[in-house]
Amino acid sequence: MVSAPGSPDKLLAIRGLTKSYRLGDNALPVLRNLDLQVAAGEMLVIMGPSGSGKTTLLNCISGIDLLDGGEVRLGGKAVDYGSEAARTRLRRHRIGMVFQFFNLIPTLTVSENVALPFYIAGERGEAVERRVDLLIEEVDMTGRRDHYPFQLSGGEMQLTSIARALVHRPDLLLADEPTGNVNPRVGRSIMQTLRSAAVRERAGVLMVTHSPEHAAWADRVCFLKDGAIAAEHQQDGRREDISPIHERLLELGI
Repeated sequence: MVSAPGSPDKLLAIRGLTKSYRLGDNALPVLRNLDLQVAAGEMLVIMGPSGSGKTTLLNCISGIDLLDGGEVRLGGKAVDYGSEAARTRLRRHRIGMVFQFFNLIPTLTVSENVALPFYIAGERGEAVERRVDLLIEEVDMTGRRDHYPFQLSGGEMQLTSIARALVHRPDLLLADEPTGNVNPRVGRSIMQTLRSAAVRERAGVLMVTHSPEHAAWADRVCFLKDGAIAAEHQQDGRREDISPIHERLLELGI
């Protein structure tokens, strides 16, 4: 049985999300009455053509962009997008974000970048240090913990940004093309880390990608077209089998 949007067993439940951007005197619709759900511990991938609204969807969930209509519920409660302070609290405490372009602080070391969410919240101490050490080890960056971003490869910077996004134990991790600027080996490492976050941390992971190979790591793939979910594919656990994803992309003309 498929749970209805907003049902309490879903970590993230989106109902009727709409979003447009102004283009002169006209409104350009991007998301159209979109429904979506993500369970705790589930890894969901969004695929779609450029301009289909994938990044806008992540920005609306996180409060970077404001919704025109609809509702987002996290942990069964409607998300408060009413003020900048409320949206900042959402990103600081409940949502982790990973971008294609790392966004590390250049004057901070790897360990300091990972610890940044704790520093901003005024948290210090042994528990913070243990959590930072655990995530740095998880992404295999222990030997680089005292390095600065300019001393890292692109893949190492992305792994650092993922550790930072997870360090405060978010309920939901949003990842926008996290493998877009790395080589295949690092791409696999990133996918393993995101998969581990879903399994070990019980975080919901919502990731945007153009790569069928990386989409195959997910529990479920949703295909976004013309601002709405056009189809979805439930994975069977065989991550090496990307043919069903290719077939669905061809069917939808994506």
